[in-house]
Amino acid sequence: MTGRVIIDVAGLTLDDSEAKLVSDPMVAGVIFFARNYESPEQIQALIAQLRSIREDIILCVDQEGGRVQRFRTGVTRLPPVGVLRQAYQACPEQALKDAEQLGWLMASEMLALGIDLSFAPVLDVDYGNHVIIGDRSFGVTAADVTALAGAYVRGMHRAGMATVGKHFPGHGYVALDSHESLPYDARPLVAVEADMAPYVELIDQLDAVMTAHIVYTQADDQAASFSPYWIEQQLRARLGFRGVVISDDLHMRGAWQAGDPSVRALKALQAGCDVLLYCNDPAGVQVVLNTLTQAGVSDATDLSVLRRAGTASWKHFAPGAARQQALNALRAYMDVST
Repeated sequence: MTGRVIIDVAGLTLDDSEAKLVSDPMVAGVIFFARNYESPEQIQALIAQLRSIREDIILCVDQEGGRVQRFRTGVTRLPPVGVLRQAYQACPEQALKDAEQLGWLMASEMLALGIDLSFAPVLDVDYGNHVIIGDRSFGVTAADVTALAGAYVRGMHRAGMATVGKHFPGHGYVALDSHESLPYDARPLVAVEADMAPYVELIDQLDAVMTAHIVYTQADDQAASFSPYWIEQQLRARLGFRGVVISDDLHMRGAWQAGDPSVRALKALQAGCDVLLYCNDPAGVQVVLNTLTQAGVSDATDLSVLRRAGTASWKHFAPGAARQQALNALRAYMDVST
């Protein structure tokens, strides 16, 4: 496997400059946004374009459900995972079954389209301080998040998709959105570590972890994405994580304090990130790729765990009995009109 950077593309098809960019061995993958999706048939054609250039490229999306669902037309309109909270309080056993079905359904649809990876599950505890997490979170306590996310992970794995826990060590407390600014979490370390409980409990079931652009002031003056303390000491050494560490998007304003795009990229790698997400800035992507190449960063990375394991095609999956069973189980939570 090759590549260190996951990039984006502009539209529904590739242009010549994007095709050239994708062929760069420092590119590990492509993440799709809503602007890249029109229908199952269109996204499969775009996927075929990409795989004709790089058979091994990792194709990613944020298909959490609710507010964060990039593909909508022709696929199931998924609910946010937060809808499971109340059900879990009323009937934990059934809610856990439903969470597993939801994880399976999301992953199965994406795999059947040809996507390798949806960046999920969100392991943040929702403190209600900002909508950026909100109902993207499984719960308002670490115990509830751990239980429901664990069931969701089982569903994803049953479908054949790798899992990406985010945003380490926890994005749920801060009142600022790291897309727009750099949040600071000034709580005592013991409080931050309590929010890490889902990672502690699920660490052996996570194939990858995505870092947060948040400064936890009692531990470090660097955001977690650039912090050896959080990545090497806590995630790797203390929790024993051996999977892939992915930075959140380095073009987000929460990452800007670290420096220009080239500095951000090098700092994130030096801190322990294996793969860098860099989106919505074509010029910056080129700078990052050039910087890593000139710095002699190896493009060899073992990302095989992130590759698509499900084998169903969209043609055979769409009307499948297993999909209908999942839709029936989740009917109370979601719009099942598609």
